[in-house]
Formats: sequence, structure tokens, C-alpha cells
Amino acid sequence: MSKVMKKVKTIKIDLEKCNGCRACELICSAYHAEPKYSSNNPARSRIRMIREPLQDVYLPVYAGEYTPAECMGRDKYVIDGKEYEECAFCRASCPSRDAFKEPDSGLPLKCDMCEDEEVPLCVKWCIHDALTYEEREEEVEEEVMVEEIETGLKSLVDKYGFENLVDTVARLSQKEK
Repeated sequence: MSKVMKKVKTIKIDLEKCNGCRACELICSAYHAEPKYSSNNPARSRIRMIREPLQDVYLPVYAGEYTPAECMGRDKYVIDGKEYEECAFCRASCPSRDAFKEPDSGLPLKCDMCEDEEVPLCVKWCIHDALTYEEREEEVEEEVMVEEIETGLKSLVDKYGFENLVDTVARLSQKEK
């Protein structure tokens, strides 16, 4: 494994500022419509609003990784006297619930940070600044995939020939010593 610097993108959520307007859900669903902006179906949104208007509780949760199995977490949280199951706050698409699944195909949804936009649209459209976009550099361990190395070496052999590749590797290994 080797360490590399990776750009980490996150959306920070300030619950004190969120009023549950659902603008984040609407713009996200419109952006991910096919064709883009052609419809508005909140089931396509990669961000969902947990709403308890009578309790004044609004919690935006955006989609995370897919998990093929249910988790063991069955904790309960009490917020302003209302009890919530841990699943309500979970960002994963999993077999035990329908949240963060494409309504037509059932495929899992994941937040892509509006890939071709400078800032995710949910952040841009949040008029109360409850959502803010953050980027940071983080050192992570990256596993080198053997298949990737083999593919790369094969393309080098195809382009330069096996003997040239072996000579170059030998020359590089001598420089390393």
C-alpha cells in the first residue's frame, strides 16, 4: 500500500439554520432527471429531508455508499422528545429500506456532489446557508490493484516490446540502489 493525497469533498449540515424548505431535494431531483432539469421527482434526489414540522425538526441527509447487507445498528435517538431509529439518519442505500434507491430501477443512489458543477446545487440553492461545501486534502492509504499493474505492464509491452520493458525496469532498479 502507498500513501497518496486525495481531495475529500463534503457537505456540512448546520441543523440550527435548516427550516425544512426542501429546496435541496427539489434541485437535486431536477439535476438528476433524465434529461437534466426535465422533471422534479424527490424520489430521485440524493438528499432527503427528515421532517417533523410540529417538533420543528428538520434534518437533511445526503446519500452515501451502497451496502449489500443490513447493518446491526438499531439504536434509537431522542431529539426534542421525539424518538428516531438510527436508520433515519443513515446515508447508505441498503436492502432493509427504500431510501436512496432509484424509483424506476431500484438501483442505489449516491451523492455525486453534482459532478460537473463547481459547488453542489443543494448547497447553492440553500437560502439559509444550512448546507456548506468543503474540500480538504487528506493523506490516505491506497491499495495498488494487481489487475491495474498487469494491465499497465501489458500495454507497455504491446507498445515498446518485452525486452525494452525488462531493460528499463532493470535500469530503474539499479538507480534505486
